[in-house]
Amino acid sequence: MNIHVIQTGTVAIHPTQQQGKGQGYARLFNTLADRRWTEPLPIYAWVIEHPEGVIVVDTGETARTAEPGYFPAWHPYFKNLKTAVTPDQEIGPQLQALGIHPNDVHWVVLTHLHTDHAGGLGHFPKAEILVNRRAYQLGTGFGGQLRGFLPQHWPTWFNPTLFDLAPRSWGPFPASLSLTKDEDVLIVPTSGHTEAHVSVVLRQNELTYFFAGDASYTQQLM
Repeated sequence: MNIHVIQTGTVAIHPTQQQGKGQGYARLFNTLADRRWTEPLPIYAWVIEHPEGVIVVDTGETARTAEPGYFPAWHPYFKNLKTAVTPDQEIGPQLQALGIHPNDVHWVVLTHLHTDHAGGLGHFPKAEILVNRRAYQLGTGFGGQLRGFLPQHWPTWFNPTLFDLAPRSWGPFPASLSLTKDEDVLIVPTSGHTEAHVSVVLRQNELTYFFAGDASYTQQLM
């Protein structure tokens, strides 16, 4: 199996968000009140060339974020992002540069539905897109917009396969879902960054790869 990392531009956020200062609404207030900025942080998506089909974990961001009005002006959180993505940095062109056509992707697994993970959905109309059922419920409609998602920008054809994690423990995780027949690719619960956030585990020989989405901002925090 081959594993590829694709960087779809960058985003700068407030250090308070990165550090997770405070709890509940205090944490949100601290983030919005912070006037400092991190350095531009890479926005990653991951590609696994698996014998059962190509798997994409998250789709990265879209260059449309540069369009006026793409982020709703009424939502305070989106004033606290600085994204930089060019069209050639989107996941579709980068996949093709690797010799993989987006239409040949079998599965797309979204760790969660924030725009920097779901912004590239439009490149995958032929893939089976898997989303945690609870995450989808929280992300849709105006309620989803209030929570910081952008369902108004999802493709009109977007009809994901919704899944629930089975009460089958794996390692320290109380539940899991096997994606592949060989059970070497698993989805596990990592709520925190968002409710119903998930991560993807790949077991290959004696190595285990953990695709954590935004379960942690740094390896040290992990």
